[in-house]
Amino acid sequence: MEKNNYITVTQLNKYIKYKIDNDPNLGIVFLKGEISNFKNHTRGHLYFTIKDETSRINAVMFKTQADKIKFDVYDGMKVLIRGRISVYEASGSYQIYVEDMLEDGLGSLYVAFEKLKEKLSKEGLFLESHKKRIPKIPKKIGIITAPTGAALKDILSTIKRRWPLVETILFPSLVQGELAKNDIVKNIKLASNYDLDVLIVGRGGGSIEDLWPFNEEIVARAIYESDIPIISAVGHEIDFTIADFVADKRAPTPTGAAEMAVPNIDDIKNYLEQVNIRLYKAITTIVNFQKEKLLSIKDNQIFKNPYRMYEIKEQMFDILYEKLLNNMNTYIDNKKNKFELLKSSFIFKNPQVLVVDKVYLYNDLIKKLTNNIDKIILLKNNTYLNLLNKVEVLNPITTIKRGYSITKLNDKTVDSIKKVKKGDKIITNLVDGVLESEVIDIHGC
Repeated sequence: MEKNNYITVTQLNKYIKYKIDNDPNLGIVFLKGEISNFKNHTRGHLYFTIKDETSRINAVMFKTQADKIKFDVYDGMKVLIRGRISVYEASGSYQIYVEDMLEDGLGSLYVAFEKLKEKLSKEGLFLESHKKRIPKIPKKIGIITAPTGAALKDILSTIKRRWPLVETILFPSLVQGELAKNDIVKNIKLASNYDLDVLIVGRGGGSIEDLWPFNEEIVARAIYESDIPIISAVGHEIDFTIADFVADKRAPTPTGAAEMAVPNIDDIKNYLEQVNIRLYKAITTIVNFQKEKLLSIKDNQIFKNPYRMYEIKEQMFDILYEKLLNNMNTYIDNKKNKFELLKSSFIFKNPQVLVVDKVYLYNDLIKKLTNNIDKIILLKNNTYLNLLNKVEVLNPITTIKRGYSITKLNDKTVDSIKKVKKGDKIITNLVDGVLESEVIDIHGC
């Protein structure tokens, strides 16, 4: 084939662009789908992807058309768009240039995200009271992320720059795709065996589909149940996942997670320098104070002439000694006077007086005791006779002696004719014996 038959890539892309731009079926296209990979450019242009269950197409909406939209655009929302298909020559990719956009409800992933978020929130998985404190100066940090991603490089470089003394352990993990959720959970559980102070779990940015493993329920529950404080570092600052809400700390980026996990060595050095300065000032102040105190003691008259202190003590001792002697002599004189007084007492000279007084007192007590006993016996005797008279009055034998009798039937007292019948055998108690009778007839009153 001749060399002139070859064309450049630019020529090819221009030809394809010409064909597509002049196709009437592609001049106005109406599409519906779900937004992902949304980016709002600083100049006001909107870049995103429109997708359905099996396919996707890149889309761009320039500022002039974007300013007409009356709602916020975000990943996961379903939209209806009108635009034209063309080719971006620089990359050779075709895309839709959006001229108008309408809301068409929320995307399925966004709905699932909101449902799970509401469920876990009601269960208390997002409560601040459950979140663990991130240690200020960790000794060992675990990292769960892809071993080849930019997120790992950012985390390690930030940690090395800020606090190179810490040990880091990587738990290589899938962070995208259907198998990622189980791999993340496995590594969170595995990390519990390494005596870690803090664990960073995350990945770099991506679409909502790329970040979806961190919106899975099993990942959220594994983070919640972890005994190790966990910092989530998923995507960019605008990306929020379920893992962010459950984790003990949420970092806007993997770099931010590293900054949260370790202190800045320069800050620690500055802090130690400040502590050293304050400590030096405090010690200097104490030493100077003690020096002044020592100089004051040295200038004291007692230290210049210590004998003066003993002179004062000697005088005080003499005064106390004299007081002691005076007190002792006074005490002895008082005891002597009391003794002499007792010796001259009438009782000591005639002790029989005490015995006579006691004998009179004893005889008087005996007489009083005898009188009291007689009174008690007389009172008890009268009480006994009164009780005896009462018993005698109530005694049934006494009643019988006055002409009355007691009739019984089967050992029970008969007090009415209604309690016997013809033929009954009755017993009558009299004063001098017992009568046994048989009821022949009964007559009432």
